[in-house]
Amino acid sequence: MTSLKRAAITSVGHYVPPDVYDNHYFESFLETNDQWIRERTGIVERRFLKEGGASDLALPAAQLCLERRGITAADVECIVVATVTPDMIFPPTASILQGKLGAVNAWCFDLEAACSSFLYALNVGARMIESGAHRNVLVVGADKMSAIMNFEDRNTAVLFGDGAGAVLLEPSEDESLGLMDFYLKVDPSGGKNLYQPAGGSLLPPTAETVANKMHYIVQDGKTVFKAAVPGMQEAAEMIMERNHLTADNIRWLVPHQANLRIISATADRMGLPMEKVMVNIDKYGNTTSGTLPICLSEWWERGDLAKGDSLVLVTFGAGYTYGGAYVRWAY
Repeated sequence: MTSLKRAAITSVGHYVPPDVYDNHYFESFLETNDQWIRERTGIVERRFLKEGGASDLALPAAQLCLERRGITAADVECIVVATVTPDMIFPPTASILQGKLGAVNAWCFDLEAACSSFLYALNVGARMIESGAHRNVLVVGADKMSAIMNFEDRNTAVLFGDGAGAVLLEPSEDESLGLMDFYLKVDPSGGKNLYQPAGGSLLPPTAETVANKMHYIVQDGKTVFKAAVPGMQEAAEMIMERNHLTADNIRWLVPHQANLRIISATADRMGLPMEKVMVNIDKYGNTTSGTLPICLSEWWERGDLAKGDSLVLVTFGAGYTYGGAYVRWAY
C-alpha cells in the first residue's frame, strides 16, 4: 500500500493588468482624495482590466506558474479556480481557463467563498494530493473586481483591484515541508454586511435590478472591520497553537489584503512586527481571490521566500468566511 504524502507548493505565478489607477483617479468624480484613501485603507493604487474576464487574468498567472516549474499545461491533472467574478455563471471559469491554457488532460471546477476562496481552494487541492488522487493540482485565485464595483460609491469603489495568482501543488518529498495545517470557519451571521444583492437565482437580472444598482458590492465597512480583526486573529491563534508556533519562528504572515489597518491589527495581536508581514495592498488594493497567491509569487520572485520558511496564511471574507493555514515553504 502506497503511503500518502503531504501536499506542497512547488511553483507560483501571478499577473496584474498593466493599467494603473492611483487614488487621484477617483478625485474627479467622487468626494474623496488620496490622503483619505491612504489613511483608511493603506491603498495607493490598483490595477483594472479594461477588456476580458477573470480567465484572462488567470491565464498568464497559470502560464507563469507552469513555466517556472518546467512542465506543460498537458501535464496538469486538475485545475481549481477560486473566484467571485467568474467570466459567466456557467460554464465554470476553470473550464474556460483549461481551454485557453491547453490543459487537455485536466478536469476542473470553480470554488467561491468570497475573499476566502483561494484559501479554501488550497485546502481542497491539498486533500486531492494527500489522498493520492492526483500528482498535481493547479490552484488559481483570480478576480476582476472592477466588474462588480459601483464607481459612484466612495466607500467601496476605492477598495478593490483586479489580479490573479496561481500555485502548483504536488506531493512533498520531505514530510517536514508543505501544507501542514488548515483552520477554516464560517459565521453566516455576517452575510448581510457584505454581499452582491442581485444576479443569482434569488434576484435574477432584470431592468429593475440593474437600474437600482443591485449587481454591485454592498458593504457595511465598519461592521465588517470589527469582525475581520478578531476573525483573522482567531484563525492565526489556532494555527499557531496547534503547530507550536511563536512570533520568533514564523518567517512570514501572509494576510488577505483587504485593509492595512486590519493587517496591522492582526500582526499586532500575533506579536509580529510588520517586517514579517507580506503587504502589497498599497499597489493592488483588494484583489479578493488573488491576494494570497499574488503575495506568495511576488515574495518568491524577489528572493524573500526560502525553503523551510514557516508561513501563516490568514483570510476573511463575506459570509463570513475565514480561516488560516500553516505552510512550510518547499519551493
